[in-house]
Amino acid sequence: MTLLTVFGRFALALIAGVLATRPATATDAPPPNVVVIISDDHHWRDYGFMGHPHLRTPHLDRLAAQSLLFRRGYVPSSLCCPSLASIISGRYPHQHRITSNDPPPPPDGRQPPANSPAFQAAREPFNQLMDRLPTLPRRLADRGYLSFQTGKWWQGDFSRGGFTHGMTKGTRHGDAGLTIGRETMQPIWDFIDGALTSQKPFFLWYAPFLPHSPHNPPERLLARYRDRTPSLHIARYWAMVEWFDETCGQLLDFLDRKNIAENTIVLYVTDNGWIQDPDSPRYAPRSKQSPYDGGLRTPIMVRWPGRVPPSDNPHPASSIDLAPTILQAAGLPPDPDLPGVSLLDTAAVARRPAIHGEIFTHDSQSLDTPAASLRWRWIIQGHTKLILPHPANEPDATPELYDLAADEEESRNLAPDHADQVRDLTARLNAWWAP
Repeated sequence: MTLLTVFGRFALALIAGVLATRPATATDAPPPNVVVIISDDHHWRDYGFMGHPHLRTPHLDRLAAQSLLFRRGYVPSSLCCPSLASIISGRYPHQHRITSNDPPPPPDGRQPPANSPAFQAAREPFNQLMDRLPTLPRRLADRGYLSFQTGKWWQGDFSRGGFTHGMTKGTRHGDAGLTIGRETMQPIWDFIDGALTSQKPFFLWYAPFLPHSPHNPPERLLARYRDRTPSLHIARYWAMVEWFDETCGQLLDFLDRKNIAENTIVLYVTDNGWIQDPDSPRYAPRSKQSPYDGGLRTPIMVRWPGRVPPSDNPHPASSIDLAPTILQAAGLPPDPDLPGVSLLDTAAVARRPAIHGEIFTHDSQSLDTPAASLRWRWIIQGHTKLILPHPANEPDATPELYDLAADEEESRNLAPDHADQVRDLTARLNAWWAP
């Protein structure tokens, strides 16, 4: 045996030993399945674990106890369509440009019927914006994931978000996808079974039309709340929240029955808040479409058994953090332009100086110029929140400053007496995005 041969064998053995003892990385292990649960029009306090005195949410309470929990979670925008686009893309509305629920209205200002050909044609530029985004399903496909869309979906056919499977075929809100939870969970069971048979990791988008109106809960649930409030509208909404919780329990129990909960990361968020008007089926002010916490705040949860220890994190988190969190869990590098941080990196969450957001008109004023539709920008630094109106669409509004630690209801505007703080936070907002 020559000296060269001996040296070569020694080198190969050394390399093999190093590889055998190297710590496993996310790309060595099978990637986890991913389940994203998104409630729809749901106030941040309306859970048992958040302290609601009447609501029963045992399944979400259990999920919270098993999760890395952020009670101070936020979405950047308090309107369904842009909020969902931010969750699936990890980008702010002014970045992905799906700022509003509906496209710019025609010259007469009257939108055509929601499912008419004219309206669908007007929405098509929104869909094209989604076509170009590196969404979570598209990125996860690089790791062999199958992905399934259910529930709320605004951007045309499910495939336009990069999903390999889905329910929505193209109309506003989600057409067939909206039956999930309210009528059936079977499409989810079938998809998961198919992914397991194919030995593929899966990404599930569970965004049911719950507790969203119409508030038509089963009578067995409504009966629980009729005598707990003088408002039938509030009782119906509370019953819808419990109905949603039941469906989450069915989904989590299914993961247990299939013995895949240990290798499934479950993330929870709501798309925007809701305060029920006691005198009508609609939402009350300072919730949906507003810059207040009633429309923006949500608990955010991350459950990954054996990998993420359950804890109650006091720092603010944002729905734009879900994309980098999921990509890290799947062993994929985040896109360099993603503004969020992985919630698995608690040090990064703790040192982030502030979180931001923006709220736009319900109907877009321009798909090319996000600032044309802007109503407010907001920033939270620590427990201090600044709401800054955009003069073009809120000409009579003035800045609002709140101490959320002392005033969760945002009832005392401190801006008139704290001009220096308003200037400082305004500068920080402009550094983030100056429209």
